[in-house]
Amino acid sequence: MTLRHELARRAFLRRTAGLAMAGTALPLGLNLAAFGEAAAQQADDYKALVCVFLYGGNDQANTLINVDPERHEAYRRIRASGAAASGLALPREQLGATLLRPLVPLADGAQYALHPAMGELAGLFHAGRAAALLNVGPLIVPLTKAQYLAGDRRRFPVPPKLFSHNDQASVWQSGQAEGATTGWGGRLGDQLLSANLGSMFTCLSATGAGVFACGDAALRYQVGTQGPVRVGLLENGPLGAAAMRPTMLALLTEARDHALEQAYNRVMARSVASESVLRAALDGVPPDLPFQPGVPSDLSFPAGNPLAAELAIVARLIAARQVLGLKRQVFLVSLGGFDHHDQLMEKHPRLLAQLSQALAFFHHATEALGVASQVTAFTASEFGRTLTSNGNGTDHGWGSHHVVVGGAVRGGAFYGQAPPVSIGVSDAPQDQWHVGQGRLLPSTSVDQFAGTLARWFGVDDSALATILPNLANFGPAAGRTDTPLDLGFMR
Repeated sequence: MTLRHELARRAFLRRTAGLAMAGTALPLGLNLAAFGEAAAQQADDYKALVCVFLYGGNDQANTLINVDPERHEAYRRIRASGAAASGLALPREQLGATLLRPLVPLADGAQYALHPAMGELAGLFHAGRAAALLNVGPLIVPLTKAQYLAGDRRRFPVPPKLFSHNDQASVWQSGQAEGATTGWGGRLGDQLLSANLGSMFTCLSATGAGVFACGDAALRYQVGTQGPVRVGLLENGPLGAAAMRPTMLALLTEARDHALEQAYNRVMARSVASESVLRAALDGVPPDLPFQPGVPSDLSFPAGNPLAAELAIVARLIAARQVLGLKRQVFLVSLGGFDHHDQLMEKHPRLLAQLSQALAFFHHATEALGVASQVTAFTASEFGRTLTSNGNGTDHGWGSHHVVVGGAVRGGAFYGQAPPVSIGVSDAPQDQWHVGQGRLLPSTSVDQFAGTLARWFGVDDSALATILPNLANFGPAAGRTDTPLDLGFMR
């Protein structure tokens, strides 16, 4: 806790100094270099991380499905009850086309298949461009089931407000409950900020105000699927008319004596100038990029897919990286609707199809841009779901399965520990990762997952404590050889 408070204090001081500097340097224009505080590390190549957040809590058991006969029968039996005619289990005979054949088979004959709607993602797995992470979730320290059930939160702390949507989404993205001001993606941007011409376009969100892409100096910049969001007052109605726009712009950005008015106008000036710079950069990128002559025919935009639309603007922003002088970028996109307390079998397949199609589209787009090995996308969700049915859906869980996609991924493989298919509460080995109703106690922490990505991104181990304070509780330095700091899924 002392470390967290000290990190928060430093972050507040850095952010205050950075905003003050930006405000005095940018009354009416955009000096990109003025935003950057001195960062600890440099980078010569380009790399980007893309967090694909699945809001609502994705049902991992029907996304990555146990398909070997013994485990599938256990899965089918546990999910057989409920209002749905055949329960909540997918029949084994429907899973042949998406059966995942890893380069190294899992222990004890365990096998998984993706949902039948995720054929594109299965193709990326077999092409060595995607990997599966098993039973990942937020942890403060490594936990056994006995430690969790003991209830001694001083000795065995757990993430705050488990099973709460808003809080666990924030914990996944930042390491803290709702109200956190920075996310680990933004803190990654902070560490490598000096590699960029400026901080304004280091961390971008195409999906709203998720904390993942918020840093201290690398402020989150929000875009829409068509590009930068214009200032409505200057674009719509009589005040946005050509004759009025210069006057309104002057009023909105001029220096003021009142401190709050002055701060507001400085932010407005940055917004207007940033929008202009980014729009100019994107004007040099064809709107239909990467649909150009010579691009593979399988690169087709999935119409009506909101996640694909967000990833399309990310691809265009990556294409503009050189014009903007960027070496490191962090992006947040999302797909919502995964809170399936009911109608799991009716609604879940459509969302998984959108996820699979969008990830395949985006990866092929990075290939067309020549940056596939420099861009890594990964899924995240506030929590998984219970293995048991509540009648027509599943309830809030904890650990979940996720995927990582990119040319630098050691694909065609599973990472982490495959949990047994059980809902038992006994001390038997098959129940060690279950804490009731088939809720998974994570065997791999978000910090280990994030730390592996951070190393690939170019962050030194010495800086990881600033980005991921809980990571110090894992790995050999903490006396835990069973919880590696690098999970090995990145080249």
